[in-house]
Amino acid sequence: MSIKTYYKEIQSIPEIVPELDNFVIDIAKRSGMNPEKFNNLSLSFSEALSNSIIHGNKCDPQKKIKITIDVNEQKMIIKIKDEGKGFDLKSVPDPTKDENILKESGRGIHIMKSFLDDLYYNFSEDGTETVLVLNLK
Repeated sequence: MSIKTYYKEIQSIPEIVPELDNFVIDIAKRSGMNPEKFNNLSLSFSEALSNSIIHGNKCDPQKKIKITIDVNEQKMIIKIKDEGKGFDLKSVPDPTKDENILKESGRGIHIMKSFLDDLYYNFSEDGTETVLVLNLK
């Protein structure tokens, strides 16, 4: 099984998100992803990247974010690695509960999980890696 790998390293500045979103969608198009999945990919990638920039690296332009995209015949795997301290996944409030419905934040992980085939996090001493998996077809 052939794997194509793409890589970018960026500064932690929110203004770069649209440019990188275009980069990811371009790769999806060239990889033969079903066009109906582009919106799910775009929203999930932008959310994950924004989280890494804002929450992980605290918008510190001295801190880097590494983006690795692996694509094979069946799926696209996107890894977004920040230099942040991580977070406790269990402490993220459920946005579907009544007490959280009107909150302005806290829906990102829930939305990404509903749009992706898999979403998980790798926490280490040198940062947090968000992994997004989306089947091409």
